[in-house]
Amino acid sequence: MTTNTLAEPERSPSTGLLAIRADVLILISGVGLVILTMLLSGRISEYYFLAAYTILQFVVLGTAWNILGGYGGYINFGTAGFFAIGCYTTVVLIKLGPMPLAVSMAAAAIVAALVGLGTGYLTLRLRGVYFSIATLALAIVLQTLVINWTFVGGARGIYVIRPAVSGIFSSYVQLILVMMIGLTTVSLIIARAVERSWIGIGLAAIRDDEGAAETCGVPSLRLKLIATTLSGALMGLAGSLFPYFVTYVDPATAFGLPIAVNSIAMPLIGGTATWWGPVVGALLLGSTQQILTVTISSAANLFIVGLLLVAFLIVAPRGVVGLVRDWQARRE
Repeated sequence: MTTNTLAEPERSPSTGLLAIRADVLILISGVGLVILTMLLSGRISEYYFLAAYTILQFVVLGTAWNILGGYGGYINFGTAGFFAIGCYTTVVLIKLGPMPLAVSMAAAAIVAALVGLGTGYLTLRLRGVYFSIATLALAIVLQTLVINWTFVGGARGIYVIRPAVSGIFSSYVQLILVMMIGLTTVSLIIARAVERSWIGIGLAAIRDDEGAAETCGVPSLRLKLIATTLSGALMGLAGSLFPYFVTYVDPATAFGLPIAVNSIAMPLIGGTATWWGPVVGALLLGSTQQILTVTISSAANLFIVGLLLVAFLIVAPRGVVGLVRDWQARRE
C-alpha cells in the first residue's frame, strides 16, 4: 500500500472545528506568555523567569520524546544525547565567532535532526528493549567524544558569556525565555499535526503491532525515520538555548541524568500518545521540582520524580490523561 492507505479518517465538521480551536488556543497561550514576560520584566526576580524556562524546556523535550516514544512506542533513552548535540552545536558556533541566536538554533536543529535520521536508519531492525539500549549507547558514545574534544572544553567544560541585549528586552534571560515560549508553541503545534495526520495513524499502528502494521502496508521505515528526525530536531532546539541559560557547560550537565529522566518521566506521568500529556506532566513535575529546589534541596528532585513515576505506573499507567478520560467515560 501507499501512504494513501493511511489517509486521515473522515471527521465531522465539529471535530475539525475543535482541532482548529485547539491550535488557536496554543497560539493564544504562547502570545499571552510572551506578553506576560514582557510586562513582568523588572517587576519580579529573574529566578521566576529561569524557573519558567526550565519547565518549558521540559515541555519541549517531553513533546519531542513523545513523538517517537508515545506515538510510535519506541522508547528512547538517548534524550540527553540529542539535547547535548544542540547544546554543543551552539558552543561550537560561539567558539567560531559571534552568531545570531536564530542561526545557532537552526544549526542545532539540523545537526540533531541528521543524527536522529541516522539513528533511525541504523536501528531500523531493532525493536523494543534493543532499540532503547541502542539509543542509550548513542548518548554514551557522544558523551565520550565531547569529554575528549578540547575545542569545546572537554571534561572541564566551558564558560559562555551572554551577549548584551538592547531594544525591547531588558535582559538576556528574558530573551531566551521568550525564545523558549516560541519553541514550546511550535513544538506543540507540530505534535498535534503529527498526531492527527497519517503519520500519527501509522505510528499508532506500529505501536500496537508493528508486524501486523507492516503486513497491512504501513511504511514503518519511513514513519520511524520521520519520527526520529522530528524528535531529534526538537531536542536539539531545546539544547541550543541551554548554554546561554546556565552560562557554563560541561558534559556532566549537558548529558546529565536529570535531562534523560525528566524527559521520559513527564510524558509517562502526563500521558503518552497525546500531545497534551507531556504538557501536563511537565507542569506538574517541573513546578514540583522548582518548589522543592527552593524549599528543601535540588538533590531531592530526582527522588521525587522516581516516586511519582512508580506511583503513576502502578495506579494510573496511562497517566493523568488516562485518569481524565476514565472519569469522562464514567460520567457518560
